[in-house]
Amino acid sequence: MMKCFFSLLFWMVCFHSVADNRLIKTIKSVKPSIVGIGTHTPTARPQSVLQGSGFVVADGLHVVTNHHVVPEELNHELLQKIAVFIGSGRTAQVRTAELIASSKEHDLAILKIEGKPLPAMSLATGALVEEGQSIAFTGFPIGAVLGLYPATHRGIVAAVTPRITPIESGVKLTPKMLRSLRDPFMVYQLDATAYPGNSGSALYNSETGEVVGVINSVFIQGDKEAAITKPSGITYAIPVQYLWKLLKKHNINV
Repeated sequence: MMKCFFSLLFWMVCFHSVADNRLIKTIKSVKPSIVGIGTHTPTARPQSVLQGSGFVVADGLHVVTNHHVVPEELNHELLQKIAVFIGSGRTAQVRTAELIASSKEHDLAILKIEGKPLPAMSLATGALVEEGQSIAFTGFPIGAVLGLYPATHRGIVAAVTPRITPIESGVKLTPKMLRSLRDPFMVYQLDATAYPGNSGSALYNSETGEVVGVINSVFIQGDKEAAITKPSGITYAIPVQYLWKLLKKHNINV
């Protein structure tokens, strides 16, 4: 009996060691494709403001993030532009970007940058992944404070669930909300904790590095500050199938 116990323990240690080594390799392969998203205002202080995360796809000049991460309005008088931050720490570079595609419904946006192409991430097929799938995401949690240092969180797909926007009362129901309640689209619920700044991060298979979704929200109890002080541990991501639709709609080849 004791021999069987030690055999099982040895097998579990070896299994986790192999899985950890695979994730280490995966993180190294995806990090060059991870970017920050924000604004650059040459006439202001600070000039650069980080608002979320993103990742490179297609020809290396297209960047995916959340719709809600991209600023709705820019201050053109101050020459403000959408910015993509490349690299990390003090060596990070700033490239201005243009919004070329967006889906408010699925909280997705595609930017295009100029200059030399960056390493692009591979996208998984449009099929939903199964519950229990090992995943990871890399981005800039609380990046506005901690700076441009990519961090990785890992976990599993805890559930594939309909996306329903909570409302406080029936008075706030709109026709659009009613339609979404009748026909909600499916999202991934994760057991990994995301923080402000992680929005737009690539959700990827921890072994292959293929993108299976895009981090877009965290369940918060209380005000926004609670996401930092008392994180719920419940994170949601948009499945990659909706990104495929947006890419094809705008003729962006991957």
